[in-house]
Amino acid sequence: MAMANAFSADDARKLDAAERALIERRARVLGPAYRLFYERPVHLVRGEGVWLFDEQGRRYLDAYNNVASMGHSHPRVVEAIASQLAVLNTHTRYIHDRILDYAEALVATMPRELSQVMFTCTGSEANDLAVRIARHLTGGTGIIATAHAYHGLSCAVSEFSPSLGSGVPLGPHVRTVPAPDADRGPGGDVGARFAQGVQAAIDDLVRHGIKPAMLIVDTIFSSDGVVADPAGFLQPAVAAIRKAGGLFVADEVQPGFGRTGDAMWGFQRHGLVPDMVSMGKPMGNGYPIAGLVCRPEVIEDFGRKARYFNTFGGNAVAASAGLAVLGIIRDEGLVANAREVGLVLRDGIRALAARHPAIGDVRGAGLFIGADLVRDSTPREPAPELATRLVNGLRERGVLISSSGPHANVLKIRPPLVFSRDNAQTLLAALEEALATI
Repeated sequence: MAMANAFSADDARKLDAAERALIERRARVLGPAYRLFYERPVHLVRGEGVWLFDEQGRRYLDAYNNVASMGHSHPRVVEAIASQLAVLNTHTRYIHDRILDYAEALVATMPRELSQVMFTCTGSEANDLAVRIARHLTGGTGIIATAHAYHGLSCAVSEFSPSLGSGVPLGPHVRTVPAPDADRGPGGDVGARFAQGVQAAIDDLVRHGIKPAMLIVDTIFSSDGVVADPAGFLQPAVAAIRKAGGLFVADEVQPGFGRTGDAMWGFQRHGLVPDMVSMGKPMGNGYPIAGLVCRPEVIEDFGRKARYFNTFGGNAVAASAGLAVLGIIRDEGLVANAREVGLVLRDGIRALAARHPAIGDVRGAGLFIGADLVRDSTPREPAPELATRLVNGLRERGVLISSSGPHANVLKIRPPLVFSRDNAQTLLAALEEALATI
């Protein structure tokens, strides 16, 4: 995933001896594939609510991590995990009420057509399973994804996650399409243009003798730079893949669990019922649980002919964490909070854009916001170096965000769903201070 604020070797030379020693130790034992955020990486030791704390006791406003969407160390999740772990933790090959309670509660948040769930540990595993099912049902292998998508790290899934970079080549059965771009054309054309790209990908697969199996999209296009509007624009593209005999997979790992503020799931903003829905990250508020919710007819033949088993996916502790998360979303009104506080943030950033030409388009839904950094507001030329300075400037002011998009110039703001109006004002004040430096 392209990030303007990734830590580099040049940055290491700016650190003090203790920080350099820790980073060198990390590199020795973890190897070169891991990445760090920020020119001055943050050494975190504790989290509480929307705050993260470093080893010096300094606190940072977390406006990026959707893993702990309910807030770091939420007491209800901690209690649910600890109490179940003290009693029993085993897998889904035994009968256990908690696993069934959670499965029923989870599918109850979906349209009635989506009624069966298969549990995994990570979103990568969920999308990998979606590939297996799609190939089995359709007899095809072709996969269509967006040009800078991220869907996971397994061998099969990394082949349609182009944001991982040139070191992870796309599979020969994969076609990518440009992400929707609501900022560069009439709003009513967004869906038609995206569907044209999907149809062109379908035609190219068929021309090469590859039968389409699935179209997969992150329903807020997180790694493509955050595209939320106009609501409903995905419908023509989904119609195209289904007409070609393929399935539509909604990747809800980032937009799901109420983040968009309009509904529990990002695909619901588009008036769609997917064939499969993958989910992960915020599902257990930090506990590793993920899953794939399907139409029964999609997995019926696969389930009869192919055994599925996951040692840790859907265990009793994971189910307890998942149930706690669903209860918190309901009891704390977090979908509505995402909508209301997200609007405060978007309006505030747009007000800043009116005074700072470095900010171009501001978009998003709920507590998922993207803002372009540009060199000139007329041609809207991407300015990744400004995004780098701004993200690192916010880090120095105690606010953590990131960047995304094919040019790494889009500010990616994705705080826990318990983010308050006061938290939003803190972020906006820090953003205005940082903007003044660029």
